[in-house]
Amino acid sequence: MKHVIVAHVDRSGNAQEVLRWAEREASLHGLQLRVVGDSPLEPPDGMKLLVVGTPGTNVGDFPCPVVFVPTVPCPESPFAEVTLGVNAREPAEAAVDFAFDTARARCVRLRAVHAWRFPSCAAELPFGVPEDDRGAWEDHEVQLLADVLRPWREKYPQVPVLEDVRLLPPAQALLQRSASAGLVVVGRRPGGAPGAVTQVLLRESLRPVAVVPA
Repeated sequence: MKHVIVAHVDRSGNAQEVLRWAEREASLHGLQLRVVGDSPLEPPDGMKLLVVGTPGTNVGDFPCPVVFVPTVPCPESPFAEVTLGVNAREPAEAAVDFAFDTARARCVRLRAVHAWRFPSCAAELPFGVPEDDRGAWEDHEVQLLADVLRPWREKYPQVPVLEDVRLLPPAQALLQRSASAGLVVVGRRPGGAPGAVTQVLLRESLRPVAVVPA
């Protein structure tokens, strides 16, 4: 079965941006591009990637990665990095692999963003969190992220990786880091709609967002 990239264009106002993004991705991966305007969208056989507008078609349960292109995107540098949102405790492996493969195809850096928060016991400390405790907790988060990424660093040795551990809510961490990104990548649990973090990104990100199902 021949894989294709599908661009879903409609009258939402950013059809040209959707088509431009899909054309570039098809060229980078050496895949055929198919342009459709069906509503509701029926996935063709062999669809490897779907590119839609934001807000776009209801694609909550599609079996392939979906890239949402914002209505008013920021100008993108050809060397813009790929930003991956990864939960180091429950990594979405398909999203991690997609992000590494995209960075490889574009010859750019991958920034892996892992957001964390203080453990619940921190709220019981009478004088705030001591620096030694904060440092130890952060070192642990850094090690968790490094362990998660190690197999993909070995699989994609040509991809430079920046491990970015942030003491912030996940959506805020990703929005801050998306400013320098060409694409933001997040995972999606199987059989479900995008989660709360993804919904925030789709509303507020000025960069394309790839949602990758498990």
